Amino acid sequence: MVRNGENMTEQTWNPQTLLELSNSYWQTSVLHTAVKLDIFSLLDDQPLRGEELAKKVGADKDGLGRLLSALVAMELLLKKDGHFSCSRSAAVFLSRQSSIYLGHIIQHHRQLMESWAHLDEAVLSGRPVRSPYAGDDPEWRRNFLMGMFDLAMLLAPKVAGKIDLSGRRRLLDLGGGPGTWAIHFCEKNPELQATVYDLPTSQAFAEETIARFDLQERVAFAAGDFLREEVKGSYDVVWISHILHGEGPQEVRTILDKAAAVLEPGGLLLIHEFVLNDDQDGPLFPALFSLNMLLGTPAGRSYSGRQLFELLREAGFKDARLLDLGVPGESSVIAATV
Repeated sequence: MVRNGENMTEQTWNPQTLLELSNSYWQTSVLHTAVKLDIFSLLDDQPLRGEELAKKVGADKDGLGRLLSALVAMELLLKKDGHFSCSRSAAVFLSRQSSIYLGHIIQHHRQLMESWAHLDEAVLSGRPVRSPYAGDDPEWRRNFLMGMFDLAMLLAPKVAGKIDLSGRRRLLDLGGGPGTWAIHFCEKNPELQATVYDLPTSQAFAEETIARFDLQERVAFAAGDFLREEVKGSYDVVWISHILHGEGPQEVRTILDKAAAVLEPGGLLLIHEFVLNDDQDGPLFPALFSLNMLLGTPAGRSYSGRQLFELLREAGFKDARLLDLGVPGESSVIAATV
């Protein structure tokens, strides 16, 4: 198999590997349930017997016992002398006591699962099957915002240190949610000040996060809808992280036009996205993420580098390029100037 000019080894499938792929969501559901019930936090303090844990959770003893057996088999929990405990590596990411807890984004993934069971309907109709109002539910919204914060906390300290913003003084974090990226860019660049622009529903959480880093004097929040309202101010850097995939090409062009309008001459636009290759047949995560956008948005999708470069050119940007940052995972950063 040849893809994008490179020799690729074709995947060999057999009944066993196909069936493992088909039922892999069983393990996903076990993880989601354990995080929802906060099993890992409870067992991070001390090992417990199954019946002790069932009382703390308020669960049926037999039902919880089966869940614990699966978690041991998956090597997320350990069992010794009838007591269950967290594996150390699982506790680092799945216990609420950890500073790098990933439970919020995992609970957000759990909230998406029902819509994935209706993927066939979305593919046949070309329309979303997930309620557009899910984000108005307080628990849904908090899991989403906290999940975005948790993911950004893994990436932002690494990425912010690899992007040269020397000489730049004003950054706009467009659609910045909790402000994690703005915070880390400011921490890496002492002369930089930032504005996080997002919906009013994000303001309280963003201000709480900014205060946690003691950056209230350098990072401000501006409430608004960047698709429907004017974005005000003048900046020499605009950062757009995981916003464009939620919109169709026309809306993406609107966002890029508004970014160009607030950038000073020579200003820098940075786009952080899940980027498909130019043939739009990989990498795997951006391809799957594009389906997730089909399930939940009228026109959102993953874009290829070629598509984004063309949209940038139409919006008046120049020198568009993919930055070689060694970003973990499947995301990429594209830079362009006005």
